[in-house]
Amino acid sequence: MSTKHPIIAITGSSGAGTTSVMRTFEQIFRREGVTAAFLEGDSFHRHDRAEMKQRMADHRERGNHDFSHFGPEANLFEELAELFRAYAETGRGRRRKYLHDAEEARPFKQETGTFTPWEQLPENTDVMFYEGLHGAVITDNLLIGVVPVINLEWIQKLNRDKAMRGYSTEAVTDTILRRMHDYVHYICPQFTHTHVNFQRVPVVDTSNPFVARFIPTPDESMLVIRFANPRGIDFPYLLSMLDGSFMSRANTIVCPGGKMDLAMQLIFTPMIWRLIERRKQALAG
Repeated sequence: MSTKHPIIAITGSSGAGTTSVMRTFEQIFRREGVTAAFLEGDSFHRHDRAEMKQRMADHRERGNHDFSHFGPEANLFEELAELFRAYAETGRGRRRKYLHDAEEARPFKQETGTFTPWEQLPENTDVMFYEGLHGAVITDNLLIGVVPVINLEWIQKLNRDKAMRGYSTEAVTDTILRRMHDYVHYICPQFTHTHVNFQRVPVVDTSNPFVARFIPTPDESMLVIRFANPRGIDFPYLLSMLDGSFMSRANTIVCPGGKMDLAMQLIFTPMIWRLIERRKQALAG
């Protein structure tokens, strides 16, 4: 990882809850006076919404039913890698924004499902923060995985896409099935590279996510936190601060699901302190 220009990447599939994690980091950055350049993974999709719809139809006609946003053909992996390289070396790079809905599109006077023009990242940032599907495709960063059990992930996606985007259950189910090949080959392997994984496990019945009426709440869940390298992690302190928590393995804490924000604050605030301190020392040197 670059000492002068560190990168933090949150990776997780659609409906995993990475946006909520991003808000926690926004709080940490604001409290600690850290200036971050934010990067949305959706902005590195290759096609806008209308183009993607046409590309999916073209692939179906050719007998390919697996073409999806999860795979390399639908994303700008080379451009993402170049941005990570450029930022790590210089603190600069280009980004754009994908406009998911009318509220996001309105200030830009564009159609929903389109991209804003490419622009330069803000100058003099302390860290770059990525949130999206492919944060661990490039592994030389601080990598954090957000990984709910798959039935919960599907319930969250179904609820969001139906309520916020007007999709039918059948349309969302078709998307889930179409993405399965890429999910197995391009999403799951990323979590072998992450430094910390957060997995929310419901303690209520999610056996048929396609008919579930409600998303299990954090209080109806347990949170599994796995550290790839437990060296330097103060487990006794974390256990004392996270009521109801315990260790299931030498590198794994389990705590109530409602403690996720607190757990992230406790775990990542010291890590960010160290990143910023090493950055200051490198710049001074």
